[in-house]
Amino acid sequence: MSDKRQKNQMELAFMTKPASEARGASQGTESPTGHGSIEHPPATETLMEEVVERENLKKALQRVRSNKGSAGIDGMTVEQLPAYLKTHWPDLRRELLAGTYEPQPVRRVKIPKPDGGMRKLGIPTVRDRFIQQALLQVLQERFDPRFSKHSHGFRPNHSAHEAVAQAQQYVAEGYEWVVDIDLEKFFDRVNHDRLMGRVAHVIHDQRVLKVLWGFLAAGVLENGLVGPTDEGTPQGGPLSPLLSNIVLDELDRELEHRRHRFVRYADDCNIYVRSERGGQRGMKSISSSITRELKLTVNGSKSAAARPERRKFLGFTFWRREGRVLRAISQKALERAKAKIRGITRRKRGEKLEIIVAELTGYLRGWRSYYGFSETPSVLRNVDSWIRRRLRCLIWKRWKHPKGRFREMVQRGVHPVLAAKTAGSAQGPWPLSKSPALSKALPNAYFSSLGLLPFASC
Repeated sequence: MSDKRQKNQMELAFMTKPASEARGASQGTESPTGHGSIEHPPATETLMEEVVERENLKKALQRVRSNKGSAGIDGMTVEQLPAYLKTHWPDLRRELLAGTYEPQPVRRVKIPKPDGGMRKLGIPTVRDRFIQQALLQVLQERFDPRFSKHSHGFRPNHSAHEAVAQAQQYVAEGYEWVVDIDLEKFFDRVNHDRLMGRVAHVIHDQRVLKVLWGFLAAGVLENGLVGPTDEGTPQGGPLSPLLSNIVLDELDRELEHRRHRFVRYADDCNIYVRSERGGQRGMKSISSSITRELKLTVNGSKSAAARPERRKFLGFTFWRREGRVLRAISQKALERAKAKIRGITRRKRGEKLEIIVAELTGYLRGWRSYYGFSETPSVLRNVDSWIRRRLRCLIWKRWKHPKGRFREMVQRGVHPVLAAKTAGSAQGPWPLSKSPALSKALPNAYFSSLGLLPFASC
């Protein structure tokens, strides 16, 4: 047996249960504390048994480990989870089947939003993330088929690109005004009672409902104190996206009832109409409905009825050119990318050029895998040129003095007269980065030899 296979079997050993324990799960067993028997629901309410089934747990463990992430309030890391479960899983399993499992508070962290401000995350313990993932895999099978075809966020076989393409289709069909709805602090303001009411329409296993309520009400550790969570679904746990879709499915049904053409990705919702008047009317009506029915707040300063090219949706916008509607990268997305690239290619960095290029290529590859869905390649080619100019500036700065710059350019094939003129120029690095001398000394092929992939085809 290979070492890798043996290691995997050891890590998953906690999931194996004796046949007598398996029978006890469905017939009732003595409680872990010895005080009477565990009351189990009727045979039709055995969802928790599916949650603790071995294959489901195996899949959950693999997912939690692949997602990595930081530790919760107990300090346990993802790497420590298999060993912990090998020892403690029997007790955890009994608690789940008995409906007595109690989640721990989440750890509050704040990260900057792309558009400014801070986003609050709640990081569950690794143990709770594992339980949430196991629950998610079972619950998603029940809820996902019930969701609207207009909902694309955090669902199997759906994607942001699919949502953007659907929005593009609406615009191409003549629905050239968009009602862009922004829900203010959505994840912080979800009403627990309404959410659990919707869950209970589908899920009847009281143990599952109790655990879900426990995750919602577990509390938040911030500044050394645990505070209550009376509303909201803290972002950071595996269950949060599914719970948000359950809440917003009510919005989807209302929009379908009104026969609107809309696309929703998590809490980003765009509704497409034919006229400005229809957009303004829809904006007012839908905002009122969201506040009244969902008990959520529409952010009036960020919501608007406008032309699609003036709004962004999942990082894209839409342009009409020669009778066609094209997907384009939003200006804000481009600005964020350039800010990141500026940081990587800043002239004062001391690392080797190969290290900087490797970091830059890694970022560009991930960015391009998403924004390559755009249909404006000229924009990407312009960014390619801009990136190479920034790298030429960085290298020019490292060559330091005129004599060194002259020598480097001549060694790279630049005519001595042109090299001398460029080395002695009073112009700064940015204008010179486009000069004939530097274009000759540091051509596109040079950067390709360092491993830099073109932005337009990463």
